[in-house]
Amino acid sequence: MKKPFFVGSAELPNNVLYAPLAGCSDLPFRRMSCRYRPGIVYCEMVKMDALVRNDQNTYRMLDYDAGMHPIGAQLCGSKVKLAAEAARIIEDLGFDVIDFNCGCPVDKVTKDGSGSGMLKTPTLIGEILSTIVAAVKVPVTVKIRTGWDDHSINAVEITRIAERAGAKAITIHGRTREQGYKGKANWDHIKACKEAAKDILVIGNGDVFDADAALRMFAHTQCDAVLVSRGTMGQPWIAEDILRALDGQKPHSRSVFDLKNSLLEHFDCIVRYQPERQSLLDMRRVGCWYLKRLVGVKELRLLLNRSASTSEVFQHLENFSWEAIEMNQEPVFAESES
Repeated sequence: MKKPFFVGSAELPNNVLYAPLAGCSDLPFRRMSCRYRPGIVYCEMVKMDALVRNDQNTYRMLDYDAGMHPIGAQLCGSKVKLAAEAARIIEDLGFDVIDFNCGCPVDKVTKDGSGSGMLKTPTLIGEILSTIVAAVKVPVTVKIRTGWDDHSINAVEITRIAERAGAKAITIHGRTREQGYKGKANWDHIKACKEAAKDILVIGNGDVFDADAALRMFAHTQCDAVLVSRGTMGQPWIAEDILRALDGQKPHSRSVFDLKNSLLEHFDCIVRYQPERQSLLDMRRVGCWYLKRLVGVKELRLLLNRSASTSEVFQHLENFSWEAIEMNQEPVFAESES
């Protein structure tokens, strides 16, 4: 464990980081996450072109509280001509780190060469990174997958390109774009990138769902930090668990009622930020994350999904017989888009 942990000029409290997750890491999500002091939290990725054309929905995705620092933003796009302006907008909004997304696997992102579509054009990754680095003073990082598919693994090549372009860190998700979130992440590729790196930090990502997995990733890859993605969904405290494990301590024991209270707090964050209709949709989505960690809550899930108002959701949660519920020792994690 590194305390503090530096990414270029940005000082982070530690090297356990929370990923930007499309459709997930909104302001309520980050408010919950920051209670457990990860090294940094990221907003959802935003598209360069939407940012430059002043799309207000995109700007709202970048909402954050002053107490969330250090905070990161992630840009997505494949047009060099937009990179500098988009990066300066992010810097002017007060973000501490700018990350460039070359890992999102969904078709609606990759169809124009963005996200993991960038893995097909490594030199373009370097060009965009160089442009962003030259445009801003805050540290610039990049997130990639191991390659487009098993026949085009190029994470080591891109690590070297990113380093020459001036990026301060590179995150490697140990899956290809073709894999999506299926199969196991191959941490050997993260290790290879760490061995190839000279000055650039290498951050490991993929299949870190608990503290033990984080310890194994550090040991196997010798990476400088871990980026937790789906492992944050429904357990915002995972950074605390990992930091305790790195310090030789056991994670705090959490009960069904601890999880219930966290869910209620998360829902409260949602209704204080979103209008009623959006709050209801978000509560159904977020509730699924938490309830997948419990056994015997099928009825409650159905009630939440059928609720016609947020007040009805809270009523169901308060009236439910939590005493009969047990923790699931092997939870199933929801998929995110990025």
